[in-house]
Amino acid sequence: MTLSRLTSAAALALALGSGAAVAQNAPSDGPGLTFTLRGGVASTPEYFGSDEYSAAPDLGFRFNSLQLNDGSGFGSADPWAESLGFNVHGAFRYIGERDSSDFDELRGLDDIDDAVELGLGVGYGTDNFYAFLDARRGFGGHESWVGEAGMDLIYRPDDRWRFSAGPRLFWGSDGYADTYFGVSPSEAASSSLGAYDAEGGLLSAGVEVGARYRINDDWGVEGALTYDRYMNDAEDSPIVEAGSDDQWGVRLGLTRTFRLRF
Repeated sequence: MTLSRLTSAAALALALGSGAAVAQNAPSDGPGLTFTLRGGVASTPEYFGSDEYSAAPDLGFRFNSLQLNDGSGFGSADPWAESLGFNVHGAFRYIGERDSSDFDELRGLDDIDDAVELGLGVGYGTDNFYAFLDARRGFGGHESWVGEAGMDLIYRPDDRWRFSAGPRLFWGSDGYADTYFGVSPSEAASSSLGAYDAEGGLLSAGVEVGARYRINDDWGVEGALTYDRYMNDAEDSPIVEAGSDDQWGVRLGLTRTFRLRF
């Protein structure tokens, strides 16, 4: 996944959910809603292209199931069940603001407000493999379209541990690329960076390695390590050249499943 500074605004993922939402009968003890929350800490670059890192809260939401009175439902009431076959899911990302006055190398550039990206994705999973393709539209700091694709190989040594690893690709439209990697002539005149018109396309490629441990039916621990390398117009941006085109991220948190009965 491409990197962003996660803050408490990530709780907006509740609006979409990030888990599978495939219509199916969901076994449960009765009508109700089952979902999982994650809370922990993450370390990510200060901004896209930065070689400095900071720690921030990491919050997440995963929809598990909705069981209706007539016996129909969506998802699986088992929060540890895998999403098998095809699914359609919500897609969400929060990007923190970029205050150029906080960084000497960015002084003179325009500030960028916080952004929220909302969209949909499709996925396909088996016991040992999962692939997805997401499309999101930005609101706030950028008003553009982005896309993300990935696939994971999955290994479970027992019923408590789950390990995954696989590649990630990220695309951004012209508007997105220009917002985070471009330098306008007026910005160049008031900064140490040269003017640069960034165009969209494939902007980064990387890998994500994750692990999850099931403590009991309700509690778990999960974490991930990500690496992304900027490509094409992102890699050539003077903003990235002033920092680093290698971007790392790590997160670790507790998960708690909630079951609300109607």
